[in-house]
Amino acid sequence: MVTLSPQEIERYARHIVLREVGGPGQQKLKAARVLVVGAGGLGAPVIQYLAAVGVGVIGIVDDDTVSLSNLQRQVIHDTSAVGRLKVESAAEAVADLNPHVQVDTYPVRLGPENAAGFVSRYDIVVDGSDNFATRYLLADTCETERRPLVSAAIGTFDGSLTTLLPCTPGADGKLNPGYRDLFPEPPPAGIVPTCAEAGVIGALPGILGSLQAMEVVKLVCGIGEPLVGRLLLVDALAMRFETVKYRRR
Repeated sequence: MVTLSPQEIERYARHIVLREVGGPGQQKLKAARVLVVGAGGLGAPVIQYLAAVGVGVIGIVDDDTVSLSNLQRQVIHDTSAVGRLKVESAAEAVADLNPHVQVDTYPVRLGPENAAGFVSRYDIVVDGSDNFATRYLLADTCETERRPLVSAAIGTFDGSLTTLLPCTPGADGKLNPGYRDLFPEPPPAGIVPTCAEAGVIGALPGILGSLQAMEVVKLVCGIGEPLVGRLLLVDALAMRFETVKYRRR
């Protein structure tokens, strides 16, 4: 088991006094390796909170650079980062926030040729991508590599979130559902508008990304009830949260 330095004990004091987390839970967080795919709207708050709570190693996969239009929602980057690689900007922000966290940066696009290699190196994977091809590739790869996946998506004023553990049995002894049990096939190209085409309210990815980080903490510490077999739907305009259950097909 990893040990916590005096500085870390003070930094994480509000965790350590929690009965559900405590010292053992904080040690689990420090020992954890989490891969975040995408350092944009969803990835920004995920990376920030995972770093703040003390996840020991955070891997970031993103081949994009920071643009001015990103800054309305991708809060890990600032104006001085425009033109820089997002993974570099995010890693610098993490270093400022928590020097006890190691960041592995991968300025490449996730594809069939490298997905398994990335996923297999980490304990938990977070999907902060913005396209269906990456979502399905990541979900299929995590299922093959037997890695938990925390997956979210956002629209203009709405979002969804679920946690996938398709290789482990649920309380009923049956295997938990996977991503394709929820969404069997991606929609035809051009049907769902992109963020650039439809727009997105700036605070929305902060809500969903923070919830993704919370799911990771629960998985690492073994506390609470992760969103396995449940899809959380968020309507930010009405500020309504609904949960839909789904099963393995």
